[in-house]
Amino acid sequence: MDSIRIHKVVRSKRRTIALVVGADATLTVRAPFSTPLEYIEDLVRRKLRWINKQIREVRSRPVVRDKRFANGESFFYLGDPYKLRVVSDAKVPLVFQKEFVIAREHQKEARKLLIDWYKEQAGKKIRSRVELHARRCGMRIGQVKITNAEKRWGSCGRNGSVNFGWKLIMAPLPVLDYVVVHELAHILERNHSDSFWRKVALMCPRYRSSMKWLKQNGPLLKI
Repeated sequence: MDSIRIHKVVRSKRRTIALVVGADATLTVRAPFSTPLEYIEDLVRRKLRWINKQIREVRSRPVVRDKRFANGESFFYLGDPYKLRVVSDAKVPLVFQKEFVIAREHQKEARKLLIDWYKEQAGKKIRSRVELHARRCGMRIGQVKITNAEKRWGSCGRNGSVNFGWKLIMAPLPVLDYVVVHELAHILERNHSDSFWRKVALMCPRYRSSMKWLKQNGPLLKI
């Protein structure tokens, strides 16, 4: 259809349609089970200008090379880069001391060790920020899960539960807070209406700058 290809249509019990341009510049449409394909195609045609703009932004981002886990390589934590140092006399496989220090004999396991460390920190920090923002708004939250999601920073589940990808711990705290607030707002508003964004703005007044940071730098948050 025209110049835009729909790469995937994901149907669920959701009530609204979402157009998602992924990091690989592909278009995914998330829609309710009952939405006719003809309606989806018509919506995509009407949103061609916006979709093309998103695709151009994705393609203009710097290419992110795979990590080699070599001495001196940098890894993000709460928005700041920290060097990886490989040592021969380490007492434990990995430790964080203003830098990531990994035992040389465990260097081949570096990716798994770092991911495990990030997940542990994400569990602590993200849960504490969810509790903080929920308490400020007088909200009751269900389970907070840390996931392996590759394309979504956060999502809202049933019974007030919220999910966050562990990679979010690499982002600056204000950006992490924005994603937390975004999902908390979805517990109250299951859409992206004006009412939803007013709730986000109330809980996170500078959310636009965090959205911009995430769009520009999100691809860098990977290992």
